[in-house]
Amino acid sequence: MDQITWAQFEQIELRAGTIIQAKKFPEARKPAYKLKVDFGESIGIKQSSAQITELYNPDDLLGKQVLGIVNFPPKQIGPFISECLITGFYREDKKVVLATPDKQVPNGSKLC
Repeated sequence: MDQITWAQFEQIELRAGTIIQAKKFPEARKPAYKLKVDFGESIGIKQSSAQITELYNPDDLLGKQVLGIVNFPPKQIGPFISECLITGFYREDKKVVLATPDKQVPNGSKLC
């Protein structure tokens, strides 16, 4: 495993946000949802594509707080522009479990 410096870690803007919209993304090559996530007043609302359809449905995602990297450049995914990366963990069966705070924190809070 490659090691990084503390300064490199500090460059990653890994923030808490709340999912405010989740829709199916039928144009995606792999099953995914289009998400809108509120990262608070200073960052705002960002959209992301997330391949989490096997364990989550759109209605259950609304109001869920997640961790996202908000300082990646926008990425074109088919007809959609993803503005952040929502984080998660692969299980042994390759399904993705979202990374979430275990208690509510203000949107925009930075992982430390």
